Amino acid sequence: MQKIYLSDAGPKVSPAVYSFHRWQEEQNTTPAAMEKIVNLCLELGINTFDHADIYGTYHAEELFGQVISQKSFKREDIVLFTKCGLRLPHPSKPEVRVKHYDTSRQHILRCLDESLRNLQTDYIDIFLLNYLDPISNLEETAITLRQLKESGKVKNIGVANFTVFQHQLLAAYLNIPIVTNHIELNLLNTLALDNGQIDYSRQRYMRPIASGPLADGRIANGTDEVAVRVRQKLQQMGEKYNADPESIAVAWIIKLDALPLLGTRDEQRLRHAAKAFTIDLEHQDWYELYAISRGEM
Repeated sequence: MQKIYLSDAGPKVSPAVYSFHRWQEEQNTTPAAMEKIVNLCLELGINTFDHADIYGTYHAEELFGQVISQKSFKREDIVLFTKCGLRLPHPSKPEVRVKHYDTSRQHILRCLDESLRNLQTDYIDIFLLNYLDPISNLEETAITLRQLKESGKVKNIGVANFTVFQHQLLAAYLNIPIVTNHIELNLLNTLALDNGQIDYSRQRYMRPIASGPLADGRIANGTDEVAVRVRQKLQQMGEKYNADPESIAVAWIIKLDALPLLGTRDEQRLRHAAKAFTIDLEHQDWYELYAISRGEM
């Protein structure tokens, strides 16, 4: 895959991103299993990896750090995302009593230092706030993010799960670019096309990261009416384009200049997603899928 700029402010990334957000749902979460996935991604041209402190029930970053320590690839050859803000209860975090958001200066600094230590790196390519804490001191948050970028510990700032208004609000306090927003986007959830998230990303000259591009398996296996209807059309188009239906579903997202966020550990499904970048959906085929997903056909 040819590397692309995530925004007009950079950086260059692969046009698909691999995320470890689902690893807590899987078995065999070992450094060896993770290294196998990383090497497969690199083989497919995916060199951009998404983390968060909470992934893998707070253990995925540490596993990835062990992979980096094996030196089967160079740190400078990959792009690392990580994020903080969402806090979830877990036995390893006895201080967290309830799911909540925390974008305070103290939490951001502590979280970043832990991520750097766990990932065994001295910088993060893109550091994202995962949700906006509505009772945070935004001026303090913005100052903290700027200082982290100036320190070199963070190369770029992004956000995840921000509404358009939240994105605008944080941007008003920052004098550095926000380079992306992680948003949910797939053929079974097209809300980002209606609520302005896609349009605002274009206005800010940046590409959004589309989480859940295959609707967490619902596109392939869902039994509800919408999933069945969309899957039938994807199968028909798969014959036309000589591609797996999941490849067509990812190609639909790519057409929006969004970067699909992949989380599967299944090799074949990863290869199907990579094949999507060889598919150029015809204009009316894109709209036909969109209409079917909305129940308009």
